[in-house]
Amino acid sequence: MFRPRTRFFTITVILLSILVFGCNSPKTSIIQDSQSQPAPSIPSVQSLEELQNSFREVVQNTLSAVVRIDVVEVTTQTLPQDQSNPFFDFFFGNPDGGDSPQEFRNQGLGSGVIVGRNGQEVFVLTNAHVIGEAEEILVTLDDERQYTAELVGKDTRKDLALVSFTTDEQDISVATLGDSSSLQVGDWVLAMGSPFGFQSTVTAGIVSALHRTGGPAGNISDFIQTDAAINRGNSGGALVNLNGEVVGINTWITTQTGGSVGLGFAIPINNAKKAIDDFINNGEVRYGWIGVSISSITSEIQEGLELPTNRGALVNSVYRTSPAGRAAIMPGDFIVGVNNWDIKSSDELVLRVGDLPVDETAKFKIIRNGEERILDVRITTRESEEEIAGQSRDLWPGFSVYPLTDDVKRNAELGDSIQGVIVNSIIRRSPGAIAGIQSGDVINQVNGQQVASLKDFYTALNSRQDGEIDFQFYRDGVELKVSIIY
Repeated sequence: MFRPRTRFFTITVILLSILVFGCNSPKTSIIQDSQSQPAPSIPSVQSLEELQNSFREVVQNTLSAVVRIDVVEVTTQTLPQDQSNPFFDFFFGNPDGGDSPQEFRNQGLGSGVIVGRNGQEVFVLTNAHVIGEAEEILVTLDDERQYTAELVGKDTRKDLALVSFTTDEQDISVATLGDSSSLQVGDWVLAMGSPFGFQSTVTAGIVSALHRTGGPAGNISDFIQTDAAINRGNSGGALVNLNGEVVGINTWITTQTGGSVGLGFAIPINNAKKAIDDFINNGEVRYGWIGVSISSITSEIQEGLELPTNRGALVNSVYRTSPAGRAAIMPGDFIVGVNNWDIKSSDELVLRVGDLPVDETAKFKIIRNGEERILDVRITTRESEEEIAGQSRDLWPGFSVYPLTDDVKRNAELGDSIQGVIVNSIIRRSPGAIAGIQSGDVINQVNGQQVASLKDFYTALNSRQDGEIDFQFYRDGVELKVSIIY
């Protein structure tokens, strides 16, 4: 009679034992029990105080070299008579009526860093967009001493400017410039400047990322990203490491509100060091130049050129009489290194070449037809944008091409039987543009050689170094042919 109850009691005890004490199952749980892991390390009050003391020491040693910059731009605008002051016009310069020119004084605000001194002249580094076209520049030190400054030089490509003021006072602090290449993601940094005019403001954060691109239009720097609060007015201020060294110049923020959202960017100080010397010696930044049109690549381009990596810069066109042309760099070459630098993208190549010494020879590592080559290129000075644009007739071939993938065919409404490469973009007044080649043309033959891939296109293009080169292509369903004298 009692056996069923005994059995039930036995099963119940076993189930309770499993629930309370667990089961020695061979299966492994993905949940980590806190008892099986070492207890997390909790910072002691002493270690936090040491960090606090580090911040204090950095601020005490560096903040005095960070200044506020006030600028005034004077512009003249002609107003219609009905918007001017009739009384003022009659007595002071517009008695006959008509449009009235008015002078406007636009005030701006930013920050700067004292980076050097030569006798009585003190140099302050800031952003080009802080200075703008200012006719008046006022520098205010941390101790509220003020000096009228003058522009030494500015450069919009790096968004840097150098101003100077004169004084015989010897207690002017000069910042120590660090090595921004030693920065790592996670490093503590302090942002110093005058956000919204609140001078000598310090915020703390970490380096969130390195080598960011995509900043303000035309800026070629690879930025330091930080979550240290940066706001309007911080531009031109210092980004400082825990050694009290300036490692960056605060430049821009990403925000939808106008205030800091933890996405601030600074120009690495290593990108500014050469510019400082150029400003002082030449009044402008002098860039190295080799004479190529380049781009980064997609996975489709990498496959079409049969490249082992996508880290580098693709040469789309070459100025024939440029340093690159004289060194036999060709369209379709993939640049992966310059001297001791590995090149990751076209942006990095622009930055590295720009900093190369003029009239010196640099070694360029390229991949051509699957083989690595080293070419010696003698660097020249980069001319102005207008002067470079005037040389478009020398840019060969003057257009870039893209693989004819299934998606491209579908978007361009091309038949499956069409083969070749599609013209992606074309440069005005270049040989290709003058010959009539247009964006969207599908090139299927070069010099009579069939083109089915990017590799085919560049191999055929580079097979002849002079003479006449024939291009056969489709446009709107019609097969066309042009010849260009190379």
